[in-house]
Amino acid sequence: MISKIGVLTSGGDAPGMNAAIRGVTRYAIEKGLAVEGIIRGYEGLLRHETITLDRRTVGGIIHRGGTILRTARCLEFMEKDVQKEAADYLRSLEIDALVVIGGDGSMRGAQALSHCGIPTMVIPGTIDNDMMGTQYTIGFDTTVNTVLESINKIRDTASSHERVAVIEVMGRNAGFIALYAGMASGAEAVLVPEHEVNLPRLCEHLAESHRIGKLSSIVVVAEGAAKGTDVVDYIKEHTYLEPNLTVLGYVQRGGAPSALDATMAGLYAQKAIDSLLAGTYNCVIGLIGRRIAATPYSEAPHFHFPISDNMYQLVHMLGR
Repeated sequence: MISKIGVLTSGGDAPGMNAAIRGVTRYAIEKGLAVEGIIRGYEGLLRHETITLDRRTVGGIIHRGGTILRTARCLEFMEKDVQKEAADYLRSLEIDALVVIGGDGSMRGAQALSHCGIPTMVIPGTIDNDMMGTQYTIGFDTTVNTVLESINKIRDTASSHERVAVIEVMGRNAGFIALYAGMASGAEAVLVPEHEVNLPRLCEHLAESHRIGKLSSIVVVAEGAAKGTDVVDYIKEHTYLEPNLTVLGYVQRGGAPSALDATMAGLYAQKAIDSLLAGTYNCVIGLIGRRIAATPYSEAPHFHFPISDNMYQLVHMLGR
């Protein structure tokens, strides 16, 4: 029987995390549960930093980026004795289950606590959209729209000066941000970790587009596919075109969540609490098809959703 839950955010921040904290807190209270917030993620468990959450504590945050619980990366938490210490602290607070909002690393931390006897539930919150057990992670839509807005502004200058604009975006292991932003902006090409980077072919593609009358081009590069500086240098050395580089950086993490991210945060929160109350735990909440599901950690690797090869090809077909 669960009467009190904990909630924390961990890893990189993502737009919509506050909406998820709000959803978890208010829905849990609606169901008769007490809620304790852990400050600074797993590090906060070790430093004993917590705050009691109520309806008013999470008021006025649904539209705010970042996370009011703050977040941190905690390498110490990889050690088993540290994990046991954290589990013991949760028990001392009489916390019956923990809701973790974050990405893959956060899910590994939740799994570790589950092995120590703490029921856990993960709400996927990462801008990269690359977690197992879900087709959608909170923060992705907002980030794509942030990138799209930036690309549209950069395009104005690229067109005015007849240049190639190379735009480096986040995505160390997955190219979702680059692919979707590239598709939505009409980019000439996207470079993603999932596909081999062929710079000679890229230069041929750009040169051919220029020959048929295209005066400027957009190339979106995921950071895990290539360094933007290397792409710019190669284009300069092997074509007559004038490329320049914009690295968008941390602007991609900030800002108010989109309607989709704020909505999904609430729906994921509801599923997490309902699952815990039904006796289902040690799962990742996620969108699978048209259904929000709670998938056990052990089964999550079977639900891996890569980028669309069709969309990757289509970007390059439509970009000329």
